[in-house]
Amino acid sequence: MSTGVIAPPRRPEIKTDLPGPKGIKIIEADAKFVTPSYPRPDYKLVAERGRGVWVEDVDGNVFLDCNAGVAVCATGHCHPEVVQAIQEQAAEMIHMCGTDFYYRHMPQLAEKLDAIVPVQSPTRTHFANSGTEAVETALKLAMHATGREKFIAFFNSFHGRTLGSLSLTSSRASQRKGFKRQALDVVHVPYPNEFRNPFSAADCGDGGAGQGALNWIEERLFKTTTPPEEVAAIVVEAVQGEGGYVPAPKGFLQGLRRICDQHGILLIIDEVQSGMGRTGKMFASEHYGVKPDIITIAKGIGSGLPIGACVARAELMNWKPGAHASTFGGNPVCIASALKTIELLEGGLVQNAAEVGAYLKVGLERLMQKYECIGDVRGFGLMLGVEFVENKTTLKPAPELRDRIEYACYERGLIILGAGANTIRWSPPLILSKENVDVALEIFDEAIAASI
Repeated sequence: MSTGVIAPPRRPEIKTDLPGPKGIKIIEADAKFVTPSYPRPDYKLVAERGRGVWVEDVDGNVFLDCNAGVAVCATGHCHPEVVQAIQEQAAEMIHMCGTDFYYRHMPQLAEKLDAIVPVQSPTRTHFANSGTEAVETALKLAMHATGREKFIAFFNSFHGRTLGSLSLTSSRASQRKGFKRQALDVVHVPYPNEFRNPFSAADCGDGGAGQGALNWIEERLFKTTTPPEEVAAIVVEAVQGEGGYVPAPKGFLQGLRRICDQHGILLIIDEVQSGMGRTGKMFASEHYGVKPDIITIAKGIGSGLPIGACVARAELMNWKPGAHASTFGGNPVCIASALKTIELLEGGLVQNAAEVGAYLKVGLERLMQKYECIGDVRGFGLMLGVEFVENKTTLKPAPELRDRIEYACYERGLIILGAGANTIRWSPPLILSKENVDVALEIFDEAIAASI
């Protein structure tokens, strides 16, 4: 019989100093034996287990996860249906190499992707193991299909760290330092960030930052260094991820589509971070009504298992056997996880991302009104960025404050992560509830107050 008493929402539980004694030993061993190249934040989380939106470290501290393993765990940690799908497939077959033999799983997932991606059907899919591999596939395919070698990308973009995708990536100097020249012929254009418009009024006309970027391509690049007939593809994120969770302005992607159609250039949209329901639609480009020629997918598609995909118009993917392959690409266990993930996304999690994301955004906007140090709140669904500034008059970036707030959240049991120089990204599991949001916003508020 109900007592009528409503239980308080679950909260994080911090039981030790952070990191705890067990965590410290693991961190010390990591420093001795593991590459130091990993870009870890100031706080040191040693994760041991996860359930839903909760992560427990090796010392028993429990955190509310609003990062989802950098936008990967779309269905939450260890969703029971995903775990079951993985276990059942692992008991049948783990690997036989889908590039030499056949799995029923590969056409099954490829057919599903044909149905849900914004690329014009019919499509074909190449399976990879990560986001950067999916981007490498897109680059090779664009060169093969067009016979051209040049690419256009955008400053503050992130497309991966392997040498081809690194030629596109331009979010941090540390990602390029020590690796000399670009592997590919890529020219970069300022990304049309509406909060920090990099273009002059003359560039923009009456079309804002988006028009400024389009004019830069057509009136500068095409007339000076980069003849359009030599460009294989324009590569763009519908929402810049590592660059600060910056959505494309209205009209910008449509303008890129027009330019590509006019000059026989392929449009590649990187949805590695923004895809698979994160923005409240299955793909962020759907907010803009744009159909790319090639789309890259990873992160959220596998609920934590390593899988990437490059989906392209079928007529483009006419390369011959041996042109591009991967020993592990299309692994049946990863595909089983992806198929179950998509089922759950279509079954309500995309809609939840839209609804709970809107609720979270309103709460963050209230904090922006409260604090002089929050300059901007932006994004779609559960892909939201909060940019920190010294004050609302100068809008000077405040990266040190951002880092202090990030750490203060960790101390209070909230896992978030930075993006760009001075932005905090909110990329929680798509199962996040409004009750979880209330707890997260309370902690975020406390962390800001303690950090300014």
